Amino acid sequence: MDFDQRLQKAIERGHRRGESEAQAQAARGMSEEELRRLHSQYRLQMSEHIESCVRRLLHHFPGFEYETIYGERGWGAACKRDDVRIQSPGRRNNLYSRLELTVRPYSSLHVLELNAKGTVHNRELLTRQHYERLVDVDPASFLELIDAWVLEFAELYATRVGL
Repeated sequence: MDFDQRLQKAIERGHRRGESEAQAQAARGMSEEELRRLHSQYRLQMSEHIESCVRRLLHHFPGFEYETIYGERGWGAACKRDDVRIQSPGRRNNLYSRLELTVRPYSSLHVLELNAKGTVHNRELLTRQHYERLVDVDPASFLELIDAWVLEFAELYATRVGL
């Protein structure tokens, strides 16, 4: 890479840094009420997408029960399933599976936090958490994470069911 190319890249980095500093300064100027409103907006968008993805999962795995989650734990959705496997006469094994995705409630930390927990046949195989400052949130990246986590659970469940 010659000097002119490196110079151009340095100028581009400087522009990006200037833009991010301007955004940070604007964020510091956001009031608590504006941050709450922003969190509510994102929470609604994410929880609707969570509900849609979890409901679609139910179409591929009959027997799961859908549950809407709201309140102190957060907002989102879950699905669960209890199976009984007869191993030998008089002996049975209960198998519990569950997927839960939530957006955590607003806090003084001013972040949007997404959580996922997945249990397949009594084993917690999926635990994920992602958060970003409210002023830096890219909704598309959160929606992609929701999709990825639901797909990951589907793959884990399909693998275990085949056993």
